[in-house]
Amino acid sequence: MRITTLFTALFLFVTIGIQAQSISEHAIGLRLGDSDGFGAEISYQKSIGRYNRAEFNLGWRDSRDFDAFKLTGVYQWVHQLDGNFNWYYGVGGGLGSVEFEPVPDGEDNDGLFVFAAGDLGVEYNFDIPLLLSLDFRPEIGLLGYDGFDNGFDFDIALGIRYQF
Repeated sequence: MRITTLFTALFLFVTIGIQAQSISEHAIGLRLGDSDGFGAEISYQKSIGRYNRAEFNLGWRDSRDFDAFKLTGVYQWVHQLDGNFNWYYGVGGGLGSVEFEPVPDGEDNDGLFVFAAGDLGVEYNFDIPLLLSLDFRPEIGLLGYDGFDNGFDFDIALGIRYQF
């Protein structure tokens, strides 16, 4: 029984490795979404190994209620779906700084915040050096989320990146 299980697991890992597609060494572009006031992010991806990569995003927002920036880092595992379609998942976190608009007789909750993040998405790798993605990044606040409505956020975004 143990030998059968071992061979089955080995077979699955080998077939996944054969079907997987290499990812580009570098990709840079924009990640456009709306995450509790964060819209556009400058995005950079760097491959780490054949099927893994690190993604770094710098986002900013100038809204009516607050001004903020956010730096996010996520480690991702990439798997091929079909042809040029891939899906990926990852974990990471980040930090940021927020400055709320003054509220009469209100507390000053400006300052740094720290969060943990997950990542789940799909992407299409064109034959030209263009990569389009749609991902879902849930974020949970760890420190400094006093001025926000809550410490949990759903971040859904469209990514447009140039690969090199």
